[in-house]
Amino acid sequence: MNRRQFLSTAASATTLLAASPPSRAADPTPKPRIPIGFLGATYSHGPDKIRLAMSSPDWEFVGVCETSDAGRQTCDNLGAKLVSQDELFQRARVVAVESDIRDHAAHALLALKAGKHVHLEKPPATRLADLQAVVALAREKQLLLQTGFMWRYHPGFRAIFAAVRQGWLGDVFLVRGYISNNLPPARRLEWAEHKGGSMFDLGSHLVDATVRLLGKPNAVTSFLRRHGKFEDALMDNNVAVLEYDRATAVLVNTALQAGAAPPRSFEVLGTNGTATLRPIEPASLQLDLTSPAGPYRKGAQAVSLPPYQRYEGDLAELAAAVREERALTAPLDEELLVGETLLRLSDML
Repeated sequence: MNRRQFLSTAASATTLLAASPPSRAADPTPKPRIPIGFLGATYSHGPDKIRLAMSSPDWEFVGVCETSDAGRQTCDNLGAKLVSQDELFQRARVVAVESDIRDHAAHALLALKAGKHVHLEKPPATRLADLQAVVALAREKQLLLQTGFMWRYHPGFRAIFAAVRQGWLGDVFLVRGYISNNLPPARRLEWAEHKGGSMFDLGSHLVDATVRLLGKPNAVTSFLRRHGKFEDALMDNNVAVLEYDRATAVLVNTALQAGAAPPRSFEVLGTNGTATLRPIEPASLQLDLTSPAGPYRKGAQAVSLPPYQRYEGDLAELAAAVREERALTAPLDEELLVGETLLRLSDML
């Protein structure tokens, strides 16, 4: 490695570290733990978040309020204490909503009315009026509201956001996102409950990144299709096109892709180059620039990324925000815009 390459690599690492969520290693001073409890444990992301809350030095784990047999079994498997709703709201300072999608907004409103900061699992609401009510109440009570779009804290996405906002890619004219899985038949009825199908659930991560990157689209056109040979109504093979003044975003989602590791990717094309995150997990980010920009040299190059664990950044940033050390990545207006756009392209407005 020559001197120029070394300086470029060092600058790139500095840029990524500056955009990263807070690290306990960077600030070893012990801080009081923040009481957190969970309202529900049936959403697929819930168990991992409960594990993190139980083991993190940031959090004092209060317990989980869960009434369903499936949710209680999950808590038993995790060794997570079950608590009543009264005890949850009495002891917790932060409530994480990890219930079924149909209950997300209602449970968030309960927690906000009780005066609690809220981590709200995605998708945040199935109706725009409910989403608006959640955001309005958080604003009125001056409480934190963080939606659980897990890739907000992914170092590859953060590097792309930094490159776009600093103008290093030039003028962005195209975003392409792809997310897939091979959804087990037993879970198809759960996702089929909502008109947007797998785009509304799985595809929401791409919607979040695109809208926060490009803003409110001028128009949204969706192609929601059921192509799987199953006896249900799940829209399982979907495309959404978001139109902007001088850019287009194309998001593709399917729940039918076979294979051990269905591919997921996010690509941003600008007049000075392209950033390609493929695969998203484990993260591999490539930049290809027409001319040097920021810490990056001209030409194709791999970007070194720091380690990443799902949900860790969410909870670390939320703890820092509760302590008033930093603001959340997404302000309330942005949470509302992301949720509204997701409902629109899911044909749920």
